[in-house]
Amino acid sequence: MNPLLNTDSLPAFRQIKAENIVPAIDQLLAENKKHLDDLLKQQTYSWENLVLPLQKMDSRLSRVWSPVRHLNSVMNNDAWRKQHDKCLSRLSSYHTELSQNEKLYNAYKSLQQSSEFEDYSVAQKQIIKQALTDFELGGVALDLEKKKRFKEVKDLLSQLKNTFSQNVLDATDIWKKLITDKKELKGLPDYALDMLQQNARHKNKKGYLLGLDFPSFNAVMTYADNRSLRKEVYLGYVTRSSEIKNKNAQDKRFDNTEVIKDILEGRLVIAELLGYKNYAEVSIAKKMAGSTEEVLNFLYDLNEKSHTKAVEEFAELEAFAKQSDNIEKLEAWDTGYYAEKLKNKQYQFSQQELKPYFPAEKVINGLFEIVNRLYGIKISANSSVETWHDDVMFYDIVDESNELRGQFYLDLYARENKQGGAWMDECVSRMKVDGVIQTPVAYLVCNLTPPVGDKPALLDHNEVTTLFHEFGHGLHHMLTKVDEYDVSGINGVEWDAVELPSQFMENWCWEKESLSLISGHYRTAEPIPEDLFNKMLSAKNYRAASMMIRQLEFAIFDFELYKNYATPGYEGVQQTIDDVRSRVSVQPAVTENRFQNSFSHIFAGGYAAGYYSYKWAEVLSADAFSKFEENGIFDKKTGKEFLNNILEKGGSEPAAVLFKNFRGREPDTAALLRHCGLN
Repeated sequence: MNPLLNTDSLPAFRQIKAENIVPAIDQLLAENKKHLDDLLKQQTYSWENLVLPLQKMDSRLSRVWSPVRHLNSVMNNDAWRKQHDKCLSRLSSYHTELSQNEKLYNAYKSLQQSSEFEDYSVAQKQIIKQALTDFELGGVALDLEKKKRFKEVKDLLSQLKNTFSQNVLDATDIWKKLITDKKELKGLPDYALDMLQQNARHKNKKGYLLGLDFPSFNAVMTYADNRSLRKEVYLGYVTRSSEIKNKNAQDKRFDNTEVIKDILEGRLVIAELLGYKNYAEVSIAKKMAGSTEEVLNFLYDLNEKSHTKAVEEFAELEAFAKQSDNIEKLEAWDTGYYAEKLKNKQYQFSQQELKPYFPAEKVINGLFEIVNRLYGIKISANSSVETWHDDVMFYDIVDESNELRGQFYLDLYARENKQGGAWMDECVSRMKVDGVIQTPVAYLVCNLTPPVGDKPALLDHNEVTTLFHEFGHGLHHMLTKVDEYDVSGINGVEWDAVELPSQFMENWCWEKESLSLISGHYRTAEPIPEDLFNKMLSAKNYRAASMMIRQLEFAIFDFELYKNYATPGYEGVQQTIDDVRSRVSVQPAVTENRFQNSFSHIFAGGYAAGYYSYKWAEVLSADAFSKFEENGIFDKKTGKEFLNNILEKGGSEPAAVLFKNFRGREPDTAALLRHCGLN
């Protein structure tokens, strides 16, 4: 039997072969289409004879495709990629056909108009409301010719997004620099040198092998005294997947410049077919934000409140670099390096001092203890489940009633052929099938600094925060109590609210009471010394305005690009990002910077005209955490309220309603500005 089609158990990752992919998808799509035809032959429709069977179909398809999509991200190879890519147009066509099926659309409308509708649960009503919106955004009302065009463009976009992502992965992996003279790496801490030396050994080379994976890149940009090396690595990073050549990667097959143009054009076509002026309007149709103007006003208001302080921070850093090393002009490859040195001077604090106190195992166990205190859940390792790599762990979550609430895979460390960044993705979503609850299962993936030799993996505080962030997403997916597939966990949650639980979890990385649980010296188990903790806290908002401005630059560029593409006055992608930088950024970008060519969030991911969601949700998360600040960070009553009103409800109600149920009022930006030291 094809192992992908065994959806009664978790994926048998080491048994799945590339040649299994296309037959499994073809078989399942054929079965689903036949089942749909049978459903639509019924004379009358009900929840039980229409929506529930469709949810079962969607769930099974997700369970088959999920491990394929996942392995393409974490264990990428040519054979797998080829078969994965063959399925993209098949899946895109299938979903477009569903969304344009007028008979199915009318069946859903009949449910909304039926006398039984008022007896439906809140979640069921929300599902029907969202489904009708999805049909409309899927082109159900278009004529036949426009439907055909819509489908063609959707299929093309599916391929383009995948091409963009693969180009970034390949361009990142191909860039390598071998250094044999340790003196060139002066300033790098021992852990980084050990890691780079281990990279070289894995390639049967002697010396230190640098790459563009984040642990390697960040170490060089933060600590390398060698300015020319910082410049070389920086330019390698910001020219990835672009037309600009560099001496380590001159293969232009990975250039995303034209891919971006094609994606923008395709999304504009979709918007115009649906009767919208631009893709930004399409993007917010299912979000909390009410209009494009509301989004831009929100972003520019944060910029106004942050910009003056950011200018002061940059001037201070530039003056420090000139005083320290007679640097006349602070370049982009200098910023991280001198920022770290200035922090050391002002606060006598460096991230390096913290690393010995954050061994990965201690952090993970402490994280589990924190969520136990907040929500009464217990997490334990399960060694009986097959994983895709020896570094990957698997865990069970049970609640106070000893009910299995969720399970997750944890893939922590950076390695070759693994997509960069960090994310949570669904393996299995909760739903009730024939009276039995389908346990939700998540993939939690990071690219943290790996263990070196016989030393444990030691994380810096930023990496700890990344882990907490992704775990917040995982809890949202796994702790849901909603039994309807379409709105369980993160399903059906407005995209500009989906970051609330993840950013919310980051707060426990800064509190003394919780830090005591996630930290302890890897050799002695001693806690973080009081003076080091105080320095860390004092430095928390160091260059906070600069960090705010950086994220606003990304968010405004994204939104302005999709709002203004192909309008009168539009001069191209590069001109758009240059214009945004001139209004927002405080440090001029180097002319070679092609950040947009690796901006996977908005071109390959789900954040097109939606990157603002990070800041939008950060307002929600900071305000939500302020309730814990008022009542105690481990206050059980407050924890239960967050669990009941946010995590367990998934997308069953609008996010604004759920937030107000928890907080007792509308969200307020004051907590975010206070947390960033900007009020």
